[in-house]
Amino acid sequence: MVTLAEVARHAGVSASTVSYVLSGKRSISGPTRERVEQSIQELGYHPNAGARALASSRSNIIALMVPLRTDMYVPVMMEVAIAVATTARTHGYDVLLLTGEEGPAAVRRVTGSGLADAMILMDVELEDERLPPLRDARQPTVLIGLPADTVGLTCVDLDFTATGALCAEHLAGLGHREIAVVGEAAAVYERHTGFAVRTLDGLRGRARELGLRLLHRPCGGSYESMAGALARIFDERPGTTGFVVQNEAAIDPLLSLLRLQGRAVPEDVSVVAVCPDQVAAQASVRLTSVAIPAHEMGRRAVELVVAKLEGHGADAVALLAPELTVRASSGPAPNAAS
Repeated sequence: MVTLAEVARHAGVSASTVSYVLSGKRSISGPTRERVEQSIQELGYHPNAGARALASSRSNIIALMVPLRTDMYVPVMMEVAIAVATTARTHGYDVLLLTGEEGPAAVRRVTGSGLADAMILMDVELEDERLPPLRDARQPTVLIGLPADTVGLTCVDLDFTATGALCAEHLAGLGHREIAVVGEAAAVYERHTGFAVRTLDGLRGRARELGLRLLHRPCGGSYESMAGALARIFDERPGTTGFVVQNEAAIDPLLSLLRLQGRAVPEDVSVVAVCPDQVAAQASVRLTSVAIPAHEMGRRAVELVVAKLEGHGADAVALLAPELTVRASSGPAPNAAS
């Protein structure tokens, strides 16, 4: 392993000069800095992380809290996490991934021990119990998600309220008056998970304004769960011609069950999904959808937290505007086409 002293000898400078180049604590002339950086590159020198942390009181680590629950769609969570990790590296930070459901205990452990310079939280609930210890901590924090009270917090998220409204507007514009929402698993709503509750709020609010009848049914995502939910939907609202799906696991079962019942998509029933573009494009019927900008959310979260670490970040809520892509699964309501 190459040492700092070997870098100094190779560059023809003192060890302290190399240290100052690495830490940035003192101004070093351009030519000297370039010579040291060239030696570092040629020799393949990597500063000792522990020593660097002790010298700077910084760990150069960002903690990412992403509870991996069985009722959540893990691929989207992991896409966000990968975006966080890759963006963090471009800023010189590594990522400590916390996947358990420890809640406030994990926050206190990380903030109290100095394990990380900053934190990013995912799977945010409206009344998230992790927020009180975060508000008390000194470390900069960014939430990927929106709690009920955002005062003193920095958050980035898709505007899920606008997303729900956009789905309702699209179906209403095609003449659909009876709409069913196939939602996440019941536990997601029981936890008051922000994205799910806000999407439903947006759907309900816009449906009222447009005079639509809206029925919401949570769904576990399995074929059996979707079959039960679909049977209840048509029992209660036999005139349903529009579906909004916010549950990636339920998409294929829903399309399969509609096909088995002889309901053609989109001739008899239209389906709009809130899901990643890849899921929408690869479904048995290419789905009209509002995309989940997972990579953008992860990237923006890191940029916001790095700005805070550098002393020029301010508390703010950044909501990404939803974009609806029309594909093959949505068309005029049957009564509107006749």
